[in-house]
Amino acid sequence: MNQKPSNAFVAAAWVALLTGMVGYLVGLFRAEMVLNEKGYYFTVLMFGLFAVVSLQKAVRDKLEQIPVTDIYYGICWFGTILSISLLVIGLWNADILPSEKGFYAFAFILSMFGAVTVQKNTRDAMK
Repeated sequence: MNQKPSNAFVAAAWVALLTGMVGYLVGLFRAEMVLNEKGYYFTVLMFGLFAVVSLQKAVRDKLEQIPVTDIYYGICWFGTILSISLLVIGLWNADILPSEKGFYAFAFILSMFGAVTVQKNTRDAMK
């Protein structure tokens, strides 16, 4: 399939990415947490974004018969699963309201989806 993504789909992907990231970061900025907790959640978000973009690229490369080493592919999956696990563990043990935990979880997942979709659209637009 060599079809380029529509402008609406590209815009929706960017909106999802930016909404998730901005929501997460604004919530983090306004949270009543000590600075090292905020740093933990910020790092988890950045690590997660990098991991899912890298994983999407590796999966896409494999589909297009572009060589990807098994170790890199495995590290991509490990990083993605680890970032999600670190967020879950952090939220599980956090002394914040359940509604705040849900907010961070949904903003994180929206950011991950947006990052994967933006990367996919960028790759598709290059063809």
